[in-house]
Amino acid sequence: QVQLVESGGGLVQAGGSLRLSCAASGRSFGIYTMGWFRQSPGKEREFVAGSSSGTNTYYADSVKGRFTISRDNAKNTVYLQMNSLKPEDTAVYYCAARLGYGGSYPEDFGSWGQGTQVTVSS
Repeated sequence: QVQLVESGGGLVQAGGSLRLSCAASGRSFGIYTMGWFRQSPGKEREFVAGSSSGTNTYYADSVKGRFTISRDNAKNTVYLQMNSLKPEDTAVYYCAARLGYGGSYPEDFGSWGQGTQVTVSS
């Protein structure tokens, strides 16, 4: 397993942008599928975006066109660029990793970061 540490959360006004980072320890980062999930109070953890080895990226419909996942395998880091933020994007955002291709359910992923809070004010 890998250890994951997120950073970059904060408070932003609606329409603004934030970039989250997730640094991974361990070897062979490039073979992992990396995902971003989020969870707000009283709701289940939900998939946001994923990046499998190579150039495959995929998104939840709710963020498509606004969020972009990218990765720098040389730095063992995955990013989530969030633009046009909405109050409903407010949540704790988690980075996750799994061996294998694809995946959009929390149970698909075996390694998790501690989460970073994103708050979007209206």
